[in-house]
Amino acid sequence: MYVKKLPELDYGVATTIKALGGKWKACILDCIHLGIRRPSELCRNIPGASLRVLSQQLKELEACHIVYKKVYAEVPLRVEYYLTSWGESLWPVIVAMNEWGNAYLHHHCDSLPQPNAAPCEES
Repeated sequence: MYVKKLPELDYGVATTIKALGGKWKACILDCIHLGIRRPSELCRNIPGASLRVLSQQLKELEACHIVYKKVYAEVPLRVEYYLTSWGESLWPVIVAMNEWGNAYLHHHCDSLPQPNAAPCEES
């Protein structure tokens, strides 16, 4: 069976989307920015996200040099994540995306498919 392979896009927006791509990455970065640093705390503060998925996305963010992991030599083991300078530089991007998304939802609620989501309120 033929599957059309799309070329790898190599420009700023595509790179940003690739780095932030993933259902929970923006939420993870938001939490870390607000001081929620431990995986178990992230799991409690991001409803619907499993610890396994959050751990995978944290590894991907770490591989992209957006966050770094600090392991404390304690029993029990304590791990915390912090934003790198690249992660800090993403904060204005995340704020802008949040503002754009809120404005878009306010004006075009029915435009995006939202499976298993509650219907929007009419304004």
